[in-house]
Amino acid sequence: MSPTPHSAPAVVGVIGGGRMGAGIAQSFAVAGSSVTVVESGERASAAALDRVATGLKRAAERGLLDEPAEQVLARVTMADSVDGLPADADLVVEAVPEDAGLKARVLAAAERAVGAATVLATNTSSLSVTELAAALTRPGRFLGMHFFNPVPASALVEIVVAPGTEAAAVGAALDWTHALGKKDVTVKDSPGFASSRLGLALGLEAIRMVEEGVAEPEAIDDAMSLGYKHPMGPLRLTDLVGLDVRLAIAEYLHSTLGERFAPPRLLREKVARGELGRKTGQGFYSWE
Repeated sequence: MSPTPHSAPAVVGVIGGGRMGAGIAQSFAVAGSSVTVVESGERASAAALDRVATGLKRAAERGLLDEPAEQVLARVTMADSVDGLPADADLVVEAVPEDAGLKARVLAAAERAVGAATVLATNTSSLSVTELAAALTRPGRFLGMHFFNPVPASALVEIVVAPGTEAAAVGAALDWTHALGKKDVTVKDSPGFASSRLGLALGLEAIRMVEEGVAEPEAIDDAMSLGYKHPMGPLRLTDLVGLDVRLAIAEYLHSTLGERFAPPRLLREKVARGELGRKTGQGFYSWE
């Protein structure tokens, strides 16, 4: 008996056109969805569309597309506000910065712009999905869909289920995840979920080791990638994710789970100096 085919959502909205949002938009467009990306301002909107176009061009060069990149890109449109989301969207994914107040406001506005059947998802990597749901009038249609960077190449989506999330919304999210060719891990809402909580614990300890002079960053990363077969060491991963993002998650988990997630002094110092990782050219490594 052949497995049941999975269908991508016909119409998708993505709020935020940064690296994560653009990657999410690209992935759904490749799967056949019509995607609207919300990004405010002409310059930011153009930059978001360029990120999607560049990602599709690279995918085409690697032979990963079944149709021309231009044809996939034609399924992506831009909107300058949440009010521009398609009312008939099957799914809207919020991918704005990790600020609970901002996310709550954006999600509430999105809920007003779309139909009652639309599933709303947050791409948060650590914030409480339950608390974000409190801003909504239809919390049963809301859950976390935590994508990983870079989204098109990542094999995983973490599905985060709040107490009020309806089974139908979870089922739809799982089906859409599989339609993207990705695997799911489904977890109940808790601080840091599974991925961020475990990943951050390893990353913070690696930073403390650098701070204490135990070893250089490359040696620590090699210990994990060569010794434990991690695809990437915790410090290089921190540079990829962004030191500012890691610090924000650490502060949140410190406040909710206790002292074991206290941010190391070195992490705070690097963020204060603007050494945020790959996006600024300097973190624990220098990036071209």
